[in-house]
Amino acid sequence: MFTGLIREVGEVVWLRRTDQTVQLLLRAPRIAPRVRTGESVAVNGCCLTVTAHRDKQMMFDLLEESLERTNLGDLRPGGAVNLERALRVDGRLGGHFVQGHVDCTAEVLALEEKGGDLRIDIALPPEFARYVAYKGSIGINGASLTVANLESDRFSVWIIPHTLENTNLGDLSPGDRVNLEFDILAKYVERLSQSQGKA
Repeated sequence: MFTGLIREVGEVVWLRRTDQTVQLLLRAPRIAPRVRTGESVAVNGCCLTVTAHRDKQMMFDLLEESLERTNLGDLRPGGAVNLERALRVDGRLGGHFVQGHVDCTAEVLALEEKGGDLRIDIALPPEFARYVAYKGSIGINGASLTVANLESDRFSVWIIPHTLENTNLGDLSPGDRVNLEFDILAKYVERLSQSQGKA
C-alpha cells in the first residue's frame, strides 16, 4: 500500500530484456540505500519488488503484464520516474490509498501553465470513466492528485510548483502516456452494488 506522495524522482540507468525477464535499473540516491531486497517500491505508480540494490541503485524484474498495462516499457536511459516506498503501518497517510496496481495508461492531451501552476488534460478511457469523480482522488504516475475538471472523454488536474519540482509530471508533453490508478474505494462500492443486486 502507498499514499501517492512521491519521495524521490529516480533516474533510469537501463531497461533491458534477458532470456528470462525484463530488468529495470534505477539510480535513486535517497531511497536505494534504505531499501532491502524483496521490498516493494512504486515506480511511476506500479508496485515492483526490489531484486537487487547497492549504493545508490535499485533493480527490478518486470512482468509482461506490467509492461503491457503501464508506461514502464517506454522508459529510456536518463528518464525520470516517480518513486515511493511502501507505507509503514504506523505511517501518515497524506495522499489517498494507492495500491500500486496500475489500471491503464492514458494520453496527455494538453498542458497549460497559469502562474506557477500547471493544468494537465488527460484522456479518460471509457471503460474506466465510472471510477472518476469531480474533486475525487486519482493516481497519475504514482502521484495522488485531485480531479479538477471532468468531461465524458477527459479529465484535468492542476499541479502546484512543489509537485512540479518533486515529481516527473513537469516533464510531460502532449502525446505522452501516463499510468492511471483509480480510487480503490470506487471499485469496492461498485463491487458491493453488484453483489447486492444479485442477492
